[in-house]
This record gives sequence, C-alpha cells and structure tokens, in this order.
Amino acid sequence: MKRNLFRVIYISALIGFILSSFISIQAKTNDSTKDLVYVIPIEQSIESGLQKFLERAFDEAYENGADQIILTVNTFGGLITDAIDIGEMVRISPVPITAYIQGKALSAGSYISLNANQIMMQPGSSIGAAAVVDLAGNKIEDSKVISGWLSQMKGAAELNGRNPEYAMGMVDDNLTVNVTEINRSFGKGELISFSAKEAVLAGYAEGEATNINEVLENLNIEDYEIVEINQSPAETLARFVTNPVVMSLLLLIGLVGVAFEVLLPGFGFPGIIGVSAFGLYFFGHYIAGFATIEHVLLFAAGVVLLLIEIFVPSFGILGVLGIVSLTSSVILAASNTGNAMLSLIIAIVTAIIVIAISIKYLGHKGIWNRFILRESLTSEEGFNSTELQESLVGVKGETLTPLRPSGMARLQDERVDVVTRGEFIDRNVEVIVIKVEGTRIVVREV
Repeated sequence: MKRNLFRVIYISALIGFILSSFISIQAKTNDSTKDLVYVIPIEQSIESGLQKFLERAFDEAYENGADQIILTVNTFGGLITDAIDIGEMVRISPVPITAYIQGKALSAGSYISLNANQIMMQPGSSIGAAAVVDLAGNKIEDSKVISGWLSQMKGAAELNGRNPEYAMGMVDDNLTVNVTEINRSFGKGELISFSAKEAVLAGYAEGEATNINEVLENLNIEDYEIVEINQSPAETLARFVTNPVVMSLLLLIGLVGVAFEVLLPGFGFPGIIGVSAFGLYFFGHYIAGFATIEHVLLFAAGVVLLLIEIFVPSFGILGVLGIVSLTSSVILAASNTGNAMLSLIIAIVTAIIVIAISIKYLGHKGIWNRFILRESLTSEEGFNSTELQESLVGVKGETLTPLRPSGMARLQDERVDVVTRGEFIDRNVEVIVIKVEGTRIVVREV
C-alpha cells in the first residue's frame, strides 16, 4: 500500500513537472525574441531540502533555455555544508545568475550571494554576519571549521573582484578590518554586515533595486519574459522535515510515542503520534530524494526485531540487530550523516529521560504488569498459608522439649512449634507467648 502511495505521488509530481515544463517551453516558443528570465527564491533556512529544490529549478531553467536566473535571497543562513553545495551550483551555472537580496543575506546566505555573477540589493536589505554557529546559535570556536569557512568566503568574494578582507571580516570577529569606501572600521568582537548602500560603495553589490523589473533594467534586459519557480507542497514538506531541529524533534516524538505505548495499555494516541512522526521523517526525506524504500524497510525490520526480542528472548542478539537496523535506517535516510547522528543522539538521550520519568510515575500501568508479580501474599489481602494464631498472644504453656532456641511446647492442650528470642529454655518450664509472626510463635520464660 505504501509503495502504491509513493507511486501515486511520484506520478503526480512527474505530470506536474511535465506540464510546467511544457508551459515554460511554450512561453519561450511563442516569442523567441524575448529573454527568458527565471526567478527562483532562496528563503528561510539553508538546508538540504532547499538544495534539492534548487537542483530541480536550475535543471528546469537549463532545459527551457533560460537567458538569466535571478535568485531572490532572504535568509538568516543555515548549514554550511549545504551552503557550500548550493554555492557551487551557482558558481558553475552556464546561465548568468544574479542574487537579488530582498531582506537579509546573512551567514550562509551571504556566501551563496557572493557566488553569483552579480548582486543587487533592495533598499533596507543587508549582507554579511557569516560567523560559524551551532544549532543553538552559539559561536563555534573550532579553528579548523573557522579556517575552512574563511577560505570559502574569501574565494567567493574573489570570484568577481570583491575585496576578500571584507568577506573574512564577516566570518571572524577577531579581525580588525578598515572599510575605506564607507569610512568605517570593524574592530574585534564586531562582524562585518553591509546595508544596501554600504554594499554598493564597498563593491559588494552592483546596485540597488526596489523590484525585479528594476533589477532587469540594471542588467540591461529590456524585452523579457519572467518565469517564477515556486516550491511544490511536497518540496515545502521536505524542507521542513530535513531541518536539523525538526529532524531531532520528529525522532524524539517517535521514540517517546513508542515508549509510552509500551508503558500504557493498548495501541492508542501515543502510538499513533510516534508512528506518524517516524513516517513523516522518512516521507520527507523520501520526497527530498535522500531516503529510499529500502531505508523504510530497514526501519520496519528493526521494529520487528525489537518486538521479537521482547517476547522471544535471544540473549540480546535480536535486540542488538534491531537497534542497529533502526539507527542505520535513520542515518542512511538523511542527506548528512553527521547531522542525522547528532539528531538521533539528542532524541535518544531526551527520550531516555522522558521514559525514566514515565516509569517512575506510570510504572503501575501498562503491559509491564503482565510480566511482573506485584501482589503481596499478606493476610490483609486474604492470603494465609496456615491458620491464623494471633489469639495465642498472652497464652501460657509448658515446654515439651528444650528450646535452643526452637522446640516444642504445649499451648492450649496442643503441641506447637515455638521459638525464643534467642535464649535457651529447658524442658518442663512455663512459658508465655509474646508475639506471633505468621507461623512463627515467639515465647519467653515466665
């Protein structure tokens, strides 16, 4: 059924792609004298989902004979690895590319823009501030990472004759950079970030433009036809799912949902949410082109192996194989194995904490009770292995044998087993019952 669903989605996307291609080709064929301009957005965060969308958009532009590609940039940045891949796509494009910054081109966004043939900026927009930070927004101090990113930014600036020191100042706030064109010095603790006017003066933009038409006028393109490429709903979902933060969240929800299903009786809401989270993770990566049906089957095999281990103990062999299958499927389905491993580790650690808290407060519920004997065989619960003898407390009798410290005594004309508190008592000595503990009758000498 899943395979049929994937086929339906694939065929629908293929039909949509063919129709859009036909329309674009038809537009070009109607008037071949016009320049065909493709407008492609780079918005939100820079991640693998955006890279896949841009690959599809660039391929469509190439196939339809585009004369110019305009990237509308408005992003706070994202993953460096994906930014480098996208920057290479822009740099080697056979079609001239102009980056039109409409809001912010920060961090990875500034790197992608610098790889374009030209940069145009909307008044009020900015470019720069490309420090290396982690997912929490904290600055990374790893010298190797910073050095590598510095060289990337420097190389991108040099492509079109821009001052490489300014690009380095966007990355490393330990540098002191004098931007003579705007009579400003950026000292330690300050990253370079240019406004639209400052970028033009500093040679980091070719001009300002309030809209796409003004961009084309500055490019001396007068007779043109614009084709706007937008993300499909599936590509939007893929971009959302492949975001590292969302990846970690989905894996956490999936692990906790399955754990709650174990702790709580029946297959209910937690199980549905957990399975849905895992399904969304694989579906998003499948649409983005990273996951395959083999990864999904590997994940399913891991779940089956863990279930078998619960009911058919194999000394941990099946459990280990199940864990390996699960983790392998999650990591292999992602575009970046490092990010996937980090997301998985975060999800596992958080899930363990949630599960521990759940066991503490919900341990009296769930299927665990089917395997654990929790009832006490006490007289309060109605369980009595022998006749109750609490009424013997205070009764006097006589020892029939020496008590060392146990032996026989006659109590109420019956021979019973008794025990002392540790002392020895001879035969034919009067004793009194002082305590009864189940079948244990404790006496002392009168």
